[in-house]
Amino acid sequence: MANSVSGDSVVDRVVRVISAFPEGAGSLQLSDLATRAGLPLTTAHRLVRQLAAHGLLEPGPGGTVRLGLRLWELVNRNSPTLALRQAALPFMEDIQAVLNQNVNLAVLEGWEVLFVERLSRRGSVANRARVAGRMPVHVSSVGLALMAHQPKALQREYLDQFSDPAEKMTPQALRALLSETARQGFAQLAGAVDPDTWGIAVPVLDGRQRAVAALGVVVPLREMRLQSLVPALQTAARGIARRLSEG
Repeated sequence: MANSVSGDSVVDRVVRVISAFPEGAGSLQLSDLATRAGLPLTTAHRLVRQLAAHGLLEPGPGGTVRLGLRLWELVNRNSPTLALRQAALPFMEDIQAVLNQNVNLAVLEGWEVLFVERLSRRGSVANRARVAGRMPVHVSSVGLALMAHQPKALQREYLDQFSDPAEKMTPQALRALLSETARQGFAQLAGAVDPDTWGIAVPVLDGRQRAVAALGVVVPLREMRLQSLVPALQTAARGIARRLSEG
C-alpha cells in the first residue's frame, strides 16, 4: 500500500477521512473535512472522489460531503453487534414499557464503553448515551458492570493505566467500586454523568461468566426501587445470554 510523504498509508488516510465526521454531523465542507482529517485539500478531494465512487461518501451541494448509505449498509449488515441487538431488543422493550425510562445496551471497547442500542421515550430523564457513542468505563454503570466481570489480568491492566482527567476518581476507589459491583452482581452510579440521574446496570454473561455486554437503565435520582429494578434487569440479562447461546 502506497505511503504519503508523512509515511501514512492510503488505508490510514481513508480511515482518517471517514472518522473525521463528528457525531451528529449531517455533512461537512470539504475544506473542514480535510482539516479534521489532517490532510491536504487536494488529497482529501481525491479520496472523497474515490470513496464516493463506491458509495461510501456522498458529495453534496456547495462542496459538502456526507457519509454514504453504502457505508451504513455494510456496517449494519456485517456488524458483530447485530446478533446482540436482535437478542436484546425484546427484553429492552419490556423493561422500558414498565419503567418508561431509558434503557441502554453496551459493550466494552478498549477502556471505553460503546453503546450499541438505546431505547428512550418522551418524558424520560436526560440520557447522554448515544448509539455508536462512547463513554469512559468509570463514569457509566454499564462500564462498571462490564469491567467488573472481565478476567483479572484485564482488570489489572485497566487499573494500572487508569487516570481520571476530572480527578474525581482514584484507581483505589475504582478498584473498590469494581469489587463491589462484582460481589453485588450489579453496578450503580448516582449523578456521575448528569446530577439528576441514576444509572443501574447488570452484565450479560457468557458461559465462562464473563461480560459480553451490559444492560442498564437511567432513571431519576429520586428513583430508588433497587429491589425491583435489579431483579428485572438480571432476568432480562439472562434471557439475552440464553438467546445468544442458542444463536
